[in-house]
Amino acid sequence: MPRIKKLFQLKYFSSLFEIMRKTSRKLPYLRLKFSHGIPAPTQFKFLKNSSFTDEVSNQTLVFHLEGALLKAYSLFPYFMLVAFEAGGLFRALILLLLYPLVWLLGHELGLKVMVFVSFVGIKKEKFRAGTAILPKFFLEDVGVVGFDMVMKYKTKVAVTSMPRIMVECFLGDYLGIHVVIGKELKEFHGYFLGLMEENMDPATMCINNIGLGSFRNSHYQKIFSRCKEIYLVTEAEKKKWPVLPRKKSLKPLIFHDGRLAFRPTPLNTLSMFIWLPFGFLLHITRIMVFISLPFKVSGPLLAFSGMINTVSNSNVESCGEGKKRGMLYVCNHRTLLDPVYITFAMMKSVSAVTYSVSRFSEVISPIKTVRLTRDRKTDEETMKKMLSKGDLVVCPEGTTCREPYLLRFSPLFAEITDDIVPVAIKLQVSLFYGSTASGQKCLDSAFHLTNPNPTCLIMILNKLPGWQTHNAGGKSKFEVANYVQGQIATALGFECTNLTRKDKYAILAGNDGIL
Repeated sequence: MPRIKKLFQLKYFSSLFEIMRKTSRKLPYLRLKFSHGIPAPTQFKFLKNSSFTDEVSNQTLVFHLEGALLKAYSLFPYFMLVAFEAGGLFRALILLLLYPLVWLLGHELGLKVMVFVSFVGIKKEKFRAGTAILPKFFLEDVGVVGFDMVMKYKTKVAVTSMPRIMVECFLGDYLGIHVVIGKELKEFHGYFLGLMEENMDPATMCINNIGLGSFRNSHYQKIFSRCKEIYLVTEAEKKKWPVLPRKKSLKPLIFHDGRLAFRPTPLNTLSMFIWLPFGFLLHITRIMVFISLPFKVSGPLLAFSGMINTVSNSNVESCGEGKKRGMLYVCNHRTLLDPVYITFAMMKSVSAVTYSVSRFSEVISPIKTVRLTRDRKTDEETMKKMLSKGDLVVCPEGTTCREPYLLRFSPLFAEITDDIVPVAIKLQVSLFYGSTASGQKCLDSAFHLTNPNPTCLIMILNKLPGWQTHNAGGKSKFEVANYVQGQIATALGFECTNLTRKDKYAILAGNDGIL
């Protein structure tokens, strides 16, 4: 008898959602009030956001991530990110070709298809998309109104349709939500099978919670039936929500990995695959121009191919007649090609020191590069020797950073010379990032040059005054490094941090970044 009663309640709850979904297209928020443990509405009331939070902010909130927080309804972009970044190009193509089937099957079956294609055969211990890639795209899809409603509650429980491994890092690190109800992925000998566990255990949830979801995401009746009140948001209202400003998240997004620089909706992904053959030929052409032609000829040709290189304040002295040492150009690090961009800005060849650059990238480099050893004395001698032959470019961050932040500058460059010129670099790409923490570094230049219109702004700042240097001015090497970091950050509008290369690789790749 209790089983029949429970089944009746769930069927009633499901029918109620269907009725309210059909009659709520013009209603921004709706409150459904239930008696204790029994999903029978006792009151219907339309509320505004302010009254929603003021009345119940001291209670426990159970919210549906996709229905109450994320603006977009489709989950396809997140699974495409997993398929492309963790599974490769061929797996991403299969998922794209299956999208019409996913759309026809509806939410439940379509979700199972996307999970299977994206995860089957992926090794669990190497899966880092949930921590290194997906949080950026989740943050870009969070509606500020939904965020404000959720964050007014002291105790929050997130419910998701996606596998827990995709969302728990984002919810915990950036929203401070550590209780997540979602399905686990089945695995066999450390490899995902592409199947989810059938049931989610809501036993830890008490009754009399407050529920928050969407009319189109009503497939968790069992969990929401434990709520005495449920607030539902229409899709039309969610589309009006502004995107959450980055500064409002509990933790700034400084590091993220992955190659895709765009949100891979079905249309965007199709456009990427159509562009790839042309992009591959374009990247080969650009490399040949880089290597074989002088700068005065290759510069205009590269600009004609779509590469935009803007230079400001380039009136800086360099190594010339009567000078025994070259100029040291100290820049922030945005991509593998930073020294090459500076070379084109100066219209003359400069050398560069590198850390973990692949041998292939060194071979095709149009400028001279020397690999550092991370031994201070050895590296110092190497840089002094290169400066004695001409101008040198160094990136004291030691690794790239994609967001508007600067990592801590290594002070080694301050001890080598007083002829220091800060260079600020701002880079923008539309399809692919030319850097990676966990992928194949030999493909960095290929991905960057495959972009249709990579744009680089080079700002050559004033040479450091003598009083601000280490040898002539008596400043400590740390003061000089911090000063140069501050000058570049001010020019770019970026924020300085004390984070290092080790911090980045520990977060994104689970290692110390030394190859």
